[in-house]
Amino acid sequence: MLTTLQQLRLDDARTVTCTSPAEARMLWGETTSTRGFYRRATEGLRPGDIVLDIGANIGLTAMMFADTSPGIQVIAAEPVPMTFRCLERNIAAYVPDGICLQIAVGATPGTMPFTWYPRATANSGLFADREADDEATRIYLRNCGLDDKAIALITTGLHDGVPLEVDVTTVSAILDEHCRDREIGLLKVDVERAELEVLHGIADADWPRIHAVVAEVHDLDGRLQEVRELLDRHGMSAQTQQDPRLIGTEIHEVFATRPRGD
Repeated sequence: MLTTLQQLRLDDARTVTCTSPAEARMLWGETTSTRGFYRRATEGLRPGDIVLDIGANIGLTAMMFADTSPGIQVIAAEPVPMTFRCLERNIAAYVPDGICLQIAVGATPGTMPFTWYPRATANSGLFADREADDEATRIYLRNCGLDDKAIALITTGLHDGVPLEVDVTTVSAILDEHCRDREIGLLKVDVERAELEVLHGIADADWPRIHAVVAEVHDLDGRLQEVRELLDRHGMSAQTQQDPRLIGTEIHEVFATRPRGD
């Protein structure tokens, strides 16, 4: 298990704190890619908006939001203590006025078991599934052009999990405590199979304040359609896509918006 924090120098010369430089480099590339919905989601942000980053990991997406949309405020939630230490340092260094919350987000407040993957922190979650996570990684690497020998080397032990107990809150509880009467320009959700729980934790009265949602959705038992229908019920128009490198997996992206007045 990794027990020390490490440093990664990004292509733009900034240095970020992480637990795995290899993973952080990959995540930064995905975050800054113009192919994904995360970049597109920033286009509708306005100065003064709140961005809720649920499943913030070490804060790379929060950094991208702050880079592309000056004047916003990012509230980033991440439950794993080691990952949270990285998040705090990166937010303090590169996200002006950012707020870090060491907590998981779900449908109801409480405590829940959580699996942390020290070597693949972004795959950690309340509903981690080692077999499914190994297979998704193999498909991703195969789609990237790696051969079976290289894939086996990378994935061996990648999802050795550490069990934790984490505190859980809801989106509406975060809104009530940190941003009453403010517009939520974007809700970003990347929580490894807990995305519906996060959305179910939004009170009906809070939905009109949320102008855009960008989420990674694991399409298990029709969940992608269920997420789209939930967003539609709350007045949001959703579109979906799948990264070509993830074709053959259950992982999709959803981006939903509602019209904003001037």
